[in-house]
Amino acid sequence: MALENKLGLTSSADLAREEERISKKKAVELFETGLLDTLPAGKFVTLQAIHKHLFEDIYDFTGEIRTVNMAKGNFRFAPLMYLQAAL
Repeated sequence: MALENKLGLTSSADLAREEERISKKKAVELFETGLLDTLPAGKFVTLQAIHKHLFEDIYDFTGEIRTVNMAKGNFRFAPLMYLQAAL
């Protein structure tokens, strides 16, 4: 089962492939457009902006602080209860 997404994909494998393809394209855009040069270094708002840019075409929640625990495959992201401290 795949995470809810804007692409309408229900297969985790299909979503992973599309996420990789789209986010790589968007990462190149960050450099080529100079967007990274406009963001302050070492700030949380910069991480939010990068996350939003990379994944905005795939998920609705991009660039927001999550409110649920999440994992991807066997990798678990920072638990919600420790998230603020980790940022």
